[in-house]
Amino acid sequence: MLIGNLGKDPEARRFENGGMLVKFPIATTENFTDRDGNRKESTEWHTIVVRSPRLAEVCERFLHKGDKVFIEGKIRSRQWTDEHNQTRYNIEISADSMTMLGPNPMKGREDEYVSRKGSSTHQGSPSASSYRSSQDNSSFTNDDDDYEGDDQF
Repeated sequence: MLIGNLGKDPEARRFENGGMLVKFPIATTENFTDRDGNRKESTEWHTIVVRSPRLAEVCERFLHKGDKVFIEGKIRSRQWTDEHNQTRYNIEISADSMTMLGPNPMKGREDEYVSRKGSSTHQGSPSASSYRSSQDNSSFTNDDDDYEGDDQF
């Protein structure tokens, strides 16, 4: 589980078989006080990879540099040999769900929505929009809204 800000807009890659992959970096920051009583800040960068087509589509359309997000996923590490015969390593977060955080994560992006039925609030936070990748059907759910049809995102 990570909460951080996007370092740049998501980059999408589409494949011939209809699959999609979206990558973006997020920065997580930890504030602490050192032994001398000085306030310190430590920032870590994480590469987020979204492989679920529906969740990837949401990330591509609605996330932008600077947005605050809550990501749930798994740590994945890869090892390979490059063209100079050097062993390389990569650690990334394979996202299972994403929640847009902030005062109004959809401000200025409402026109992206096609239609909504009714209105309800998210548990404890009316401004958060949460999307989850489903293992079996690669779709997402938004606890706030009742979306119909596959062509809306």
